[in-house]
Amino acid sequence: MVTEITKGVKVTVETEYQPSYSSPSQYHYVFTYRITIENGSDFTIQLKRRRWDIFDAGFLPREVEGEGVVGQQPVLEPGESHTYVSGCNLKSGIGKMVGTYLMERVVDGVAFTVNIPEFTMIAPMRLN
Repeated sequence: MVTEITKGVKVTVETEYQPSYSSPSQYHYVFTYRITIENGSDFTIQLKRRRWDIFDAGFLPREVEGEGVVGQQPVLEPGESHTYVSGCNLKSGIGKMVGTYLMERVVDGVAFTVNIPEFTMIAPMRLN
């Protein structure tokens, strides 16, 4: 588990390898990640967009960018949190992701960026 706090917003990430959805012989490794976003700021905020850099060992990096997270743009009052689960597939079984959320303060529409901490994804059989 990794955590990072930006402007009072805490982002925590936990990853898990999904062997039942993976097929190592076909270079297909599936991981899920659970992200919890906690609003420790004094303002109500809304998650508007997300951006990911995905690194798959031995392959070109890729970027994913778009609105919200898993089809949602959650609004968080001070002290509230939002948790969601998403996934990533890798060809090598070893990789990492890092990214940002674009947040907006509801009271005045001021946008700001929140860091998503870098996290690794390693299929257990690749550790040998």
